[in-house]
Amino acid sequence: MTAPARPAARKPAARSTGRPRAGVVALPGRSLVRVGPVAVQIRRRSVLVAATLVVLLLGAGVLSLSLGTPYVAPVDVLRALSGAGTPYDLVVFDLRLPRLVLAAVAGAAFGVAGTLIQSVARNPLASPDVVGITQGAGLAATVALTSGVAAVLVAPAALVGGLLAAVLLFVLGARHGLAAQRFVLAGVAVAFALRALIEVVMLTADPIDGLRAQIWLIGTLAGKGWTEALWIAATLVALLPVLAWAGWALNSTALDDDTARGIGLRPVARRVGLAGTGVLAAAMVTAQVGAVDFVALVAPQLARRLVRAERPPLVCAALLGALLLVLADLAGRRLFAPTQLPAGVLTAAIGGPYLIFLLVRGRRRPS
Repeated sequence: MTAPARPAARKPAARSTGRPRAGVVALPGRSLVRVGPVAVQIRRRSVLVAATLVVLLLGAGVLSLSLGTPYVAPVDVLRALSGAGTPYDLVVFDLRLPRLVLAAVAGAAFGVAGTLIQSVARNPLASPDVVGITQGAGLAATVALTSGVAAVLVAPAALVGGLLAAVLLFVLGARHGLAAQRFVLAGVAVAFALRALIEVVMLTADPIDGLRAQIWLIGTLAGKGWTEALWIAATLVALLPVLAWAGWALNSTALDDDTARGIGLRPVARRVGLAGTGVLAAAMVTAQVGAVDFVALVAPQLARRLVRAERPPLVCAALLGALLLVLADLAGRRLFAPTQLPAGVLTAAIGGPYLIFLLVRGRRRPS
């Protein structure tokens, strides 16, 4: 008689040590941050650049609140902001702070919009002012300004015009799943057509109304403040969940469609979602501050070069856009004082040399 077989001994269950699993390894230049079961790779250079941009933005903000007539010493600016009470509270809070906040949130929105549109188009020259969104808002605003419509309706008209231009852009570029090259070409075509219509409206309008429209088309923050900043900030806050998804979805924009589908992604839906988010942000900010060109074009690519990443980083592009517009508005107010230049003039002065730099760099690359 054979002895009954003993049951196999059970191995003791592995105890959870609370440490990251061995299979999750931080990539070079990145730190691994674990939130519950989710492990997130964070680029250390991105954090450093973002922190530096925050410090520079705060410094530019204090400088903007300080310079002007009357001059307010930076110490008094900080005391006023802390609520200590100074003789300059009226100047700081009522005259300069609203314009500063507007410049910061508008620049951040331009940076976000430019990042999303450039990532979808896979082209550093794609931005709201290149693919027709700015021109759509400008045409609607020009019609409103030259037809005697109440001033309060100009911004809503510009927002609708920008969104309608986006619809036209999506219709023309929808073939082949909103392919990058077709998206850019459709945008350039829409921009040229709408720009021509703007010129026709301005030539047939009353000279005074045409001048008002021209100032709007250049883009200025003069005479604007908390109301416009609130609309832009509310839009960005409402888009925060989408922007959080976009920060992750941008990682796949460089993949071709077959590769993206092979790893279980839906590239067309992602491109539409990213482009739609960028268009909405661009249309809202353009409706509030006018056609401030080149911020959405320059900020993402400068941020990408600072971070040394393969795609524009969303947070750094927003911070850099805010910094650029704050500095442009400050320069417009003080360089030729008491004459004030629209912020759009200064951003165009930045964008021109940037385009020349891209052209020269593009010529050198093949060699």
